[in-house]
Amino acid sequence: MFIQTEDTPNPATLKFIPGRIVMPEGTADFRTVDTAGRSPLARSLFGVGGVDGVFLGSDFVSVTKAADAEWFAVKPAVLAAIMDHYTSGLPAVEAAEAVEAGEPDSEIVAQIKEILETRVRPAVAQDGGDIVFHDFTDGVVFLQMHGSCSGCPSSTATLKAGIENMLRYYIPEVREVRAVAA
Repeated sequence: MFIQTEDTPNPATLKFIPGRIVMPEGTADFRTVDTAGRSPLARSLFGVGGVDGVFLGSDFVSVTKAADAEWFAVKPAVLAAIMDHYTSGLPAVEAAEAVEAGEPDSEIVAQIKEILETRVRPAVAQDGGDIVFHDFTDGVVFLQMHGSCSGCPSSTATLKAGIENMLRYYIPEVREVRAVAA
């Protein structure tokens, strides 16, 4: 098994591409070992000294290192943990209970989600992250940053110069975009 590694705009996060599907649907963000309970892969990665966060995308794993850790020490153990996981045959994330759908989205919220899904999320995934819709209130779109986007020095520029401008162009009701804490 060959695992490719890519830098991300966030110097504390590396993107690992195992050449296999990681998440067949959706994404999963684990900021602490306590939140990784349903993910054998994330639990294994948190067992590596210096790992501070794990994000699972469709075909990649983004790992964030602790501030006092160095990639030359962490990266080989992360690669070994990913390889061991895939040889074990375990899923990246164990099945979760189904969540009942809430109210249908308004037309504006549906438009926002469509633009995020088709234009923003694929571009952000290339950098090892994800951006998820949280809310739309009084002209303000609230988004959650995941993976390499969380804590990235350029995330504010991405939100304001990129996403906000795009949403304001296509949807006049949007006045501003803000990040919310996960």
